[in-house]
Amino acid sequence: MRELMVVGVRIELPSNQPLVLLKEIDGPRHLPIWIGAPEASAIAMSQQGMSTPRPMTHDLLESVVSALGHPLVEARLVAVKETVFYAELEFDGGASVDSRASDAIAFALRAGCPITCAEEVLAEAGVLVSEDGNTADGAEDQVRQFREFLADVEPEDFGE
Repeated sequence: MRELMVVGVRIELPSNQPLVLLKEIDGPRHLPIWIGAPEASAIAMSQQGMSTPRPMTHDLLESVVSALGHPLVEARLVAVKETVFYAELEFDGGASVDSRASDAIAFALRAGCPITCAEEVLAEAGVLVSEDGNTADGAEDQVRQFREFLADVEPEDFGE
């Protein structure tokens, strides 16, 4: 398993489809995952340190499992099948629960625990980026376009 960090949430144009972009901490690969709008908002809000007057679903889940004495210790991205990402939540005490990748990421950000990814997932869906910003497989134009797209997206693009 490789540890990842959340780079941010963006909107893909022209489809207006949200995605979360992750990057391996000790490596050059990025992992884009297309997600739903509610999960995109939950991830973006957590990254920006925003809170709501009342707990949102991921906040509630984190509070409940912590109150029960078995907090989340790791969110794992374990598989990708036909562009669908699968995750597992690992709790203190050893319990493991199946999860959508977007929910696992939103929950992990609130719990302050690591997000890890199976090597097979990064090999299949990751984008390998070298230190100079070019891909190792010759898809420099694709990475340049993706970076330009990411640079133009703002948190306000998600609405309220």
